[in-house]
Amino acid sequence: MSTAKKQVILGAYLGGVNHHTAWWHPDAGSQIDFDSFEHTAVTAERGKFDFFFLAEGLALRERAGEVFDQDVVGRPDTLTVLASLAAVTEHLGLAGTINATFNEPYELARQFATLDRLSGGRAAWNVVTSFDAFTGQNFRRGGFLSHSQRYVRADEAVEAVRKLWDSWRDDDIVADPVTGRFLSRPDAGAFEFHGSQFDIGGRFTVPRSPQGRPVLLQAGVSPQGRDFAAANADAIFSPYGSLPEASEYYRDVKARAVAAGRSPDDLKILPSASFVIGDSEADAREKYLDIRDQQVTGQTALILLEQLWNRDLSAYDPDGPIPDIDPDPEAPPIIQGRAFIHQDRFDTVAKLRAVSEAKKLTLRETVADQFERGPIVGTAAQIAEQIDAFVQSNGSDGFIIGSHLVPTGLDEFVDQVVPLLQDRGALRTEYSGSTLRDNLGLPIPANPVPVG
Repeated sequence: MSTAKKQVILGAYLGGVNHHTAWWHPDAGSQIDFDSFEHTAVTAERGKFDFFFLAEGLALRERAGEVFDQDVVGRPDTLTVLASLAAVTEHLGLAGTINATFNEPYELARQFATLDRLSGGRAAWNVVTSFDAFTGQNFRRGGFLSHSQRYVRADEAVEAVRKLWDSWRDDDIVADPVTGRFLSRPDAGAFEFHGSQFDIGGRFTVPRSPQGRPVLLQAGVSPQGRDFAAANADAIFSPYGSLPEASEYYRDVKARAVAAGRSPDDLKILPSASFVIGDSEADAREKYLDIRDQQVTGQTALILLEQLWNRDLSAYDPDGPIPDIDPDPEAPPIIQGRAFIHQDRFDTVAKLRAVSEAKKLTLRETVADQFERGPIVGTAAQIAEQIDAFVQSNGSDGFIIGSHLVPTGLDEFVDQVVPLLQDRGALRTEYSGSTLRDNLGLPIPANPVPVG
């Protein structure tokens, strides 16, 4: 008896100015103009993508007290951009990253519930946390949370937000057949939440949306992060884009979801991926190496290593060897506002030196070799085959696709790869429903139990 082929979930993201984008390319557009967001979203919808994903930057990044000269010049508000995109799309999900550390449950619930209703049930919240004082200084409470406390707050924030979303039932707005006025039950929107982080109560203002609640996204790598995501998220951004480690992560997080009392199918695993398409495999490889050289300039390589070393490395030649000095983890951070992803500075530096020596690479070449996200490289047919095989092998449930070229880079994927995925039966040819939950194959949360 044959089983149905897994459908590939596709999200689209708009890359920021960093070593993953070629911002000086003659065809590159703005990272902050609405035209760029609109082009990416409309293109994604044309390719029957599930959602458009927008990251959030709460502070302009700095190096040694100066604004990054390679950073985005300005960072528009995520929810405002997504609300604008709701007006120019019809089916595409609208996913935004909003920080649970610096925002209150009521405003989070109200903002995403509003976007969900305005878009007809297409909103998603990517829940992130923060504990660094550099970002926190923009907010009243500052960077007050320790690393151990950020998930405590995030867990309560998600619980409280869901309680507010569930304070309305589907039948709370009914048109009176005589007067035509809309009526609701007396306690519609009433809520209370009491915890170690929040002590709130009142009446929520936004009725329930067509998909019940906005979709919750999260990224979890540490054991604590995996448990939080498995218990709360509808989809997880996986950091693993290659087998077998991706399959192991997939099995682990799905098992944690089951342990939390959920169905494994109600949690989707989605790594990010970029791509380089060529007329042949050799042509694609040549294009990829050229793009990589454009992305990782000497200055970019030094900045990436400065965050790891936590030292000023400007005196080092990017075309020379890896720095021979040790990291200085005790010094004030030289790079501010950029997520630090390395678990052990000294161990990571030792690995970089070993790679550089073994492959006879310069400083810049070592960074290009070791800091890349691993794009999918090949002909359109090869890329479609790799994506389909990865998903069918349970390496993931889909991918979040981005391009080195903003905003037109996604066009190539939609024009060349999407039709091949559709021919393989791995991607829809038409949207299956009107809400994001419909298209992701996620259940609508149970309707709240009436009070009294």
